[in-house]
Amino acid sequence: MTVEATTERVLRLLALLQRRPSCTATELAAELGVTGRCVRRDVQRLRALGYPVHATAGVGGGYRLGAGTRLPPLLLDDEEAIATAISLRLASGGTVAGAGEAALRALAKLDQVMPSRLRAEVRAVHGSTETLIGPVAEIDAELLMTLARACRDAVRVRFHYAGRDGGEHERTVEPVRMVTTGRRWYLMAWDVDRDDWRTFRLDRMRAAVATTWRFRVRVHPDPVAFVQRSVTEAPYRHLARVRVHAPADRVRDLVPPQVGRVEDDRDGWCVLVVGGESLDWVAAHIARLTYDVEVLEPPELREAAAQLARRLAAMAGPPSPRSV
Repeated sequence: MTVEATTERVLRLLALLQRRPSCTATELAAELGVTGRCVRRDVQRLRALGYPVHATAGVGGGYRLGAGTRLPPLLLDDEEAIATAISLRLASGGTVAGAGEAALRALAKLDQVMPSRLRAEVRAVHGSTETLIGPVAEIDAELLMTLARACRDAVRVRFHYAGRDGGEHERTVEPVRMVTTGRRWYLMAWDVDRDDWRTFRLDRMRAAVATTWRFRVRVHPDPVAFVQRSVTEAPYRHLARVRVHAPADRVRDLVPPQVGRVEDDRDGWCVLVVGGESLDWVAAHIARLTYDVEVLEPPELREAAAQLARRLAAMAGPPSPRSV
C-alpha cells in the first residue's frame, strides 16, 4: 500500500474518532475496510503525531480521542470549517482584548488550507453581512481566563473594583458564572464581605487574583436572570412596571435584555420592568413600543406620560402665528 493511501486512511480514522465519542476496533475496521490489526497500527500513527487516542478494553470498550498536552491539528468537515471561519470573523471584532488578533491569526491559517469552494462560501456570507455594534467595554483576556478557571474550580477571587461613587475597593468573592450582554461582561458571585449575591462588571475590575481557598457552591439564583435584574433595575433612580398589550416574545424583540425585563402575564399581555434616571425618559421609551400600556408603578409615571402627551399634542398642532 502506498504512503498516500495510508495517509488518507489515517485521516479518515481521525475524522471518525472526532465525530463519535467512542468506537470499537471492529466498527473502525468495517468503516475503513481494513483489519483490526491495521486499525491498531493507524492508532499508533495518530499517537505519534500527537493525537491522544485512549483505548478501553473489555465489553463496551474501544478507542476515544482525548485531550493531550498540546493542540494537534484539527480535521474539520465542510460545515464545521464554514461555521468556524464565520465565527472567527465575528470574533475579530469582539469585546475581549487580544482575542480579535488571535481570531485573525487563526482565520488566516484556516483560510490558507481551506478549499476554494469553501473559501467562496465564507466570503459570500461575510461580504453580504454587516455588524451593528454600539460602544463596547473591552476587557482583558487574562482576566476572563482567571475568572473562568475560578468558576470551574470553585476558588475564591480577590480584585479591586471601581464603584459607581468613583472609589475603588478590594472585594473577595466566590464566583459562579459569567454573563455577557454583547456590550459588557458581568460576573455573578457571592460577595464574602457583604454576605450576599452581587453582580460585577468585568471592565471595572483590576488586579484579579485567584486564591487557593476552595468553596462549596451555594444554591444560587439563575445567573442570567440575576444579572439581567441587576443591570436593568439596580443602577437607576426610578424603576417602572407596566403592563403591555402584546405577547412577551414580541416585546422582548423590541427591548434589549440589558434595558428591560419582560415577564409573561395573561390574556395576551405581558409586564415590562424598566429603569431610568428620569420618569420623562421612561415614559418616552415606553410610548415608542406602540402598544397599549397600563402603568402599574410608580404612580408618578402617569403624570410624566400626561406631560409627554401634552407636548406631543402641541407638536402635532398647527404652528403658532409667531412662528409663521
